[in-house]
Amino acid sequence: MPRIANLLLPPSNSYSKSEKTKKPFQPSQASRLHLSLIVFCVICLTIGVAGTLFSLHSLSRPRPAPVVRCGRVQDTFRTHYSVSKLNTRKIGDGGGRGVADRPKLLGFVGIQTGLSSADRRAALRSTWFPSDPEDLLRLEQATGLAFRFVTGRSKDAKKIAELEKEVDMYKDFMLIDVEEEYVKLPYKTLAYFKAALELFDADYYVKADDDIYLRPDRLATLLAKERTNSMTYIGCMKKGPVITDPKMKWYESQGHLIGNEYFLHAYGPIYILSAEVVASLASARNNSLRMFSNEDVTIGSWMLSMNVHHEDNRAICDPRCTPTSIAVWDIPKCSGLCNPAIRVKELHQMSMCSKSPTLPPDDD
Repeated sequence: MPRIANLLLPPSNSYSKSEKTKKPFQPSQASRLHLSLIVFCVICLTIGVAGTLFSLHSLSRPRPAPVVRCGRVQDTFRTHYSVSKLNTRKIGDGGGRGVADRPKLLGFVGIQTGLSSADRRAALRSTWFPSDPEDLLRLEQATGLAFRFVTGRSKDAKKIAELEKEVDMYKDFMLIDVEEEYVKLPYKTLAYFKAALELFDADYYVKADDDIYLRPDRLATLLAKERTNSMTYIGCMKKGPVITDPKMKWYESQGHLIGNEYFLHAYGPIYILSAEVVASLASARNNSLRMFSNEDVTIGSWMLSMNVHHEDNRAICDPRCTPTSIAVWDIPKCSGLCNPAIRVKELHQMSMCSKSPTLPPDDD
């Protein structure tokens, strides 16, 4: 049996005599040469495959998710009315999922409400917030403002069943995918702005509570005002001492990060953000927005970091009805109206509060 090294050499009869006298190529040198070539090829192939896999992984890796996703959101009013009855604008959603329809508005007003606040909603529907869907649509067409009650989810089946009945009757809700809990109000507020931007193409987005008396016509006039700064934050601005005692109301668990006094920020019962500000909030990524204990402070901290224009307007925190009041509530005694289910009806009996060309006439 011939040696393996000899298989590397050509037959002896193919060489001349002079060539046969030359020293043959050493088998050990040939083996090292072949081994070196094989190792070099393997290294190059490994580098190429690794680079390709890394590139594919980078392309396929999901981007960081927002702090609060909109999740499943629903505008129950739009599921009742066809989109053709509303003033809509087609836009791309930026996610490659095609074209979406969003009503074009001067402002969207989300009335923040809890699952257990049916009495407050009933009081508002009997006063400045139209109870009939047709009247709600007429108010939107007259003012350029859309109004919805905004509420989240709950594990309480009884509360959800009661809410579903109310939704079927009035169709005036925006339902967002966030847990209804007082300590999570900053998260609900962020989820609200994200959902509102997704569903409505508005110049301004209003966050309001269900315990204030509102004049929709005057709010529309305020929002229609010409402004030079597209990054605008409108509200009743305030400062005050930071509450660091856990036994006191408005306790701030992260007060050590703020100091002795709060920065300028708007009272929580009602404030307004321009569309560009809301769009910036909606694009925020994981852990980029700090959540404080109090919702109004949390929003104010974001506004401070975003370099927005603070517009102080005392007409949206008027303690009494006046010819210029936009929102009426018992400042500073209560954050909203004290005993709102009763007080909002009392205010509505005053012509100074209720007389408005944009509100439907009383049944009586």
